[in-house]
Amino acid sequence: NALGKKKETVALEGLTLTIPKGVVFGVLGPNGAGKTTLVRILSTLLTPTSGFARVAGFDVVRQAREVRRHIGQVLGGERGYYGRLSGRENLLYFAALNHLSPGKAGRRVDEMLEKVNMTDNQDTLMERYSRGMKQRIHIARGLLMDTDIILLEEPTMGLDPFGAQEFRQLIPEIASQGKTV
Repeated sequence: NALGKKKETVALEGLTLTIPKGVVFGVLGPNGAGKTTLVRILSTLLTPTSGFARVAGFDVVRQAREVRRHIGQVLGGERGYYGRLSGRENLLYFAALNHLSPGKAGRRVDEMLEKVNMTDNQDTLMERYSRGMKQRIHIARGLLMDTDIILLEEPTMGLDPFGAQEFRQLIPEIASQGKTV
């Protein structure tokens, strides 16, 4: 703008959305439509400037800790891991942050590594992983805590066609367990 003022971007204006428990629900739209903003608000990573959002009946601002206990999230991209730790160590670290006992954490990590076909590479440092391998660990981390709600944002980013197909086959399996995706 000629006066040096920033143009305000409004996202999600007038959005009212109720997603029933145990369904697979997708949000489609062009770049800039607010899909990422919505996922970040629902996952408590971004605070809405107006309005409100509830996840599992909990307010995302006032009850963020409770919201986080009910959600797993799989985000696309290169963040959210420690490169100098192996894939397995990253998952064990995340499990410890979420107060899983060491025994249960080990079992869940093994199960998730198998689910995302990363058992053969589990002890390789993440900084040596390909983008697709990193995304597989992100998927494993999103499912690790066995939450009732799984939030996905571009979960197949970086996966090869075979890996993307494997992931798409995993979605109905998750939903069949009564989880909301």
